[in-house]
Amino acid sequence: MKEILDDLKQNPIIAAIKNIKDVDLVLDRDVKVVFLLCGGILNIKDTVKRIKNKGKRVFAHIDLVEGLGKDEEAVRFLKYVGVDGIITTKPTLIRAIKNENLIAIQRIFLLDSRSLETGIKNILEDRPNAVEIMPGLAYKVIKKIHRHINVPVIAGGLILDKSDIENALSSGAVGISTSSRDLW
Repeated sequence: MKEILDDLKQNPIIAAIKNIKDVDLVLDRDVKVVFLLCGGILNIKDTVKRIKNKGKRVFAHIDLVEGLGKDEEAVRFLKYVGVDGIITTKPTLIRAIKNENLIAIQRIFLLDSRSLETGIKNILEDRPNAVEIMPGLAYKVIKKIHRHINVPVIAGGLILDKSDIENALSSGAVGISTSSRDLW
């Protein structure tokens, strides 16, 4: 995890790829970390290899890779294709990801105070290596979560411009995931 944090210190922007066609675009950008939010079992190995060959770290969102189950076998498959870590909304997969010596990023959606409480509880119980908070515009909530957990926080979702990035980083986020090509 230290290497990822070092990469994010150099460039806190994480390219969140929602369309496989955007892989070509991200290969020549300065981002050091890529979140794959697309792809399928027939193309993910090649996609991961292409990104890693450019010296970037790759995290696959297990819930969004088509053709994969959301279970331990899918975790092992993603390790086999070479990802550095896995993103999931399912707290039950965190242990399986960590057991495969991959970095586990738990994505949580903050809709109300109850989802905030549940998110903090799940993070403390499941101990992911990092947490991605959605939407990334929740600056006050990022500060609150950062105070309660000892896990790096990534802000993602609805990041539209540089001021959103600056606000999230000043609130304690270590990285910003965005699908906005202009911000890569």
